[in-house]
Amino acid sequence: MEKFKKLLNLILGILAGGSFLIMVALVVYQVITRYVFNNPSSWSEELVSYMFAWTSLFGACLVTGNRGHMNIPLLVEKVKPSARKALNIFSEVIILLFSVIILIWGGYKVSELAMGQMTSSLGCPVGVFYFALPVAGILMTIYAVINIIELIRGINPETDAAEAADKEAA
Repeated sequence: MEKFKKLLNLILGILAGGSFLIMVALVVYQVITRYVFNNPSSWSEELVSYMFAWTSLFGACLVTGNRGHMNIPLLVEKVKPSARKALNIFSEVIILLFSVIILIWGGYKVSELAMGQMTSSLGCPVGVFYFALPVAGILMTIYAVINIIELIRGINPETDAAEAADKEAA
């Protein structure tokens, strides 16, 4: 399980980083065509905006995999370790439900609806770019399941650090 998670992190890191570098190159290209050649490139601007969504969602998947998503540590730190584990599992279940219902199912429906629309500059179906939502949903679902399994097995760096601090304070 740990090897699979590391491989998934590596692939997503490469995809997020690579797409970010491509976005930077496209923006530089766009600036050069606009200010040096006085002939702005409309397709690069449109592509960068869609790539930004994909890059952001790849990054969100990585954050989910590393359990770096939003939480309220004040509440979790005040409860006993067994309740802390239950709250962490509950948090992952909420992420799992969000990923399945909103990102996978809702994202698929939005992508399906947008397949009939074409982008203005690229001439590509808009649904292709919206397909980032179900792809991210699938990845976040995989990460949430892995995180739940790790929490059940007792593998949780956050809880381990908090428990060590509790023992040290006592």
